[in-house]
Amino acid sequence: MLEQRIREQFEQSARLKLQAVELLATPLAQAVACVANALSNGGKILACGNGGSAADAQHFAAELVGRFERERPELAALALTTDSSILTAVGNDYGFEQVFARQVRALGQPGDVLLAISTSGSSPNVIEAVRAAQERDMQIVALSGKGGGRLSALLSDVDVHLCVPSDHTARIQEVHLLMLHCICDGVDWTLMGNPEEST
Repeated sequence: MLEQRIREQFEQSARLKLQAVELLATPLAQAVACVANALSNGGKILACGNGGSAADAQHFAAELVGRFERERPELAALALTTDSSILTAVGNDYGFEQVFARQVRALGQPGDVLLAISTSGSSPNVIEAVRAAQERDMQIVALSGKGGGRLSALLSDVDVHLCVPSDHTARIQEVHLLMLHCICDGVDWTLMGNPEEST
């Protein structure tokens, strides 16, 4: 029955989120600190991913440049997924694996953060972006699933890895969106304080 299948989707998503928060609350707080520290010191966030993860990268950048849930000054963030001329030129001339890495090398500076999103943890162009960010002495906040893939071995102790404990792409993406909203909320709370204390 279709309605029962829909209910099962909701229940699976809810169960995974409750399971994930037990594993990821501490690294999520570390990710908030990483992003907030970069922004408060004049750095910026570069975000990348493919498909649904590209949409998440753009969503996150929009929340920082615009606003999340309350008014605040603009925060510096850029999705590396949006410039079709760069993506097609680099993809054509250097290969699709380089579409994010070349942008990171062009735009990234020490003190910036790369937000690298890959449900498998093994997207070749995201892996290359991480390597480019490491060359630029940038910190990395990586969102993955499926055991973390190739990202697990690539990240250093100063990076933050948020690996959703699931092999189901749709469920991983749902938790990724929630984690990105948690980062946005945490950054606002860190930079602007608790709104309840000002009332």
